[in-house]
Amino acid sequence: MTARGAPGGATGADDHGQLAMSMTAKTASGVRRVGGQRRRGTRENAGMHVSAKADCGMRALLELAAAYADDRTRLVKGETIATAQQIPLKFLEGILRQLRQSGIVASQRGAEGGYRLDKDPADVSIADVVRALDGPLAAVRGQRPEDLDYTGASTHLREVWIAVRASMRQVLEGISLADVAAGRLPSEVTGLLDAPGAWHRR
Repeated sequence: MTARGAPGGATGADDHGQLAMSMTAKTASGVRRVGGQRRRGTRENAGMHVSAKADCGMRALLELAAAYADDRTRLVKGETIATAQQIPLKFLEGILRQLRQSGIVASQRGAEGGYRLDKDPADVSIADVVRALDGPLAAVRGQRPEDLDYTGASTHLREVWIAVRASMRQVLEGISLADVAAGRLPSEVTGLLDAPGAWHRR
């Protein structure tokens, strides 16, 4: 999985929409959106990716988790989060709005306002965050793997894509904000980090 360096990603919260992490087709035009602007460049290769929205959302939530550990009612200004994590403020505000709509974040207006976690960080998985910001964890051409219909030599390909989704769920549903904040990852995840080639792009 590679992290997209540009703000973007679709919204949704079930297994029917576009995704943060998806098996995608190449873009046909060679034009991609960066920060709301269209830029022409090389074609985007098919593959799995973590959207900038999901990445920045996690970083913002970890800032809120740190505040939550000190005082559950403490509010943190959006500007403070944006500065700490070097995230464009307008982009961050859109992310926090989605997380508030999903019940993960609470906000308060006014001079003394700000943001805080609306749930215990131990009860918020990375999968929850990804789904809140980008929709389902995995799809093929915008469809759920189980809805695909392959024939001939490709008959068993559906099972492969479903297995890919299951493996992603196993990792992302098994790690909470509290785990990441404490550097306390499950043994099955740390075992993956030690796998040959885990730290090499290929």
